[in-house]
Amino acid sequence: MATTDRQATTLALAHALSAAERGLAVLPLSRTKLPALRSPHHDDSGPACHGECGRFGHGVYDASTDPARVREMFAAAPWATGYGIACGLPPYHLIGVDLDTKSGTDAPAALRELGLRHLFTVPDTVVVLTPSGGRHLWLTGPPDVVVPNSASRLAPGIDIRGASGYLVGPGSRTAHGAYGTLPGTAHLPPAACPPALLRLLLPPPRTPHRALADPGHGHGLVHFVLTAHEGQRNTRLFWAACRAYENGLGPALAAPLTEAARRTGLTEQEARATIASAARMTGRRP
Repeated sequence: MATTDRQATTLALAHALSAAERGLAVLPLSRTKLPALRSPHHDDSGPACHGECGRFGHGVYDASTDPARVREMFAAAPWATGYGIACGLPPYHLIGVDLDTKSGTDAPAALRELGLRHLFTVPDTVVVLTPSGGRHLWLTGPPDVVVPNSASRLAPGIDIRGASGYLVGPGSRTAHGAYGTLPGTAHLPPAACPPALLRLLLPPPRTPHRALADPGHGHGLVHFVLTAHEGQRNTRLFWAACRAYENGLGPALAAPLTEAARRTGLTEQEARATIASAARMTGRRP
């Protein structure tokens, strides 16, 4: 192993042990941001094992706050150059809000829009800077609430790490660069997730297909798209379409949302493509 890799592994272990001391369960990661230890069951055809066998290699299910176990995992993966922090576990029940800025998305702006619309602000909390220019916000959830992982469900570029997910820890080094905390946030405790945001993170209640959501909610979604400014149009349309499909109003609102998007300056083709993406993202067919 190269000296730089040994140094990266040593630093990653040191940061991982520091996180474990704070009560955060950790696991070693490779330069690809994936768990560094290979599953011992990769050739098995039996039921999934989540660590009951006692061996390493179960991904986030290996995460631990025990310093001895953390050292053992890193000793078994001397190529690890980073560490992951498991979400959803006590005492913090961590929720990670991953804000991306790649591919023309502006996830921080989208989160601010959601806050304005749903009347919440994100409190001061730990913020981890990613090599690509994104940010991970650390929030805590109630112990009796399971927040699922999701990708761009809230808005394009906003991914959520919840139960059975993990965040790359600050001090990790990956193939794309290093992760570090935003100055002034490293020693903050993870802040409680605002209730209004928490409601958005939870799956919508399932309703019978015959019982659609209040049609008045549809008018609000159309208005939300109509009031979009340049630079917000696709983001707002995608968000509104996701909410429409999740609430059983997608087919009924596809045409009104398309027309609203056309009035803001999008072409009909662009609008239809965005709505179709929302339908796929929510598991519905456009």
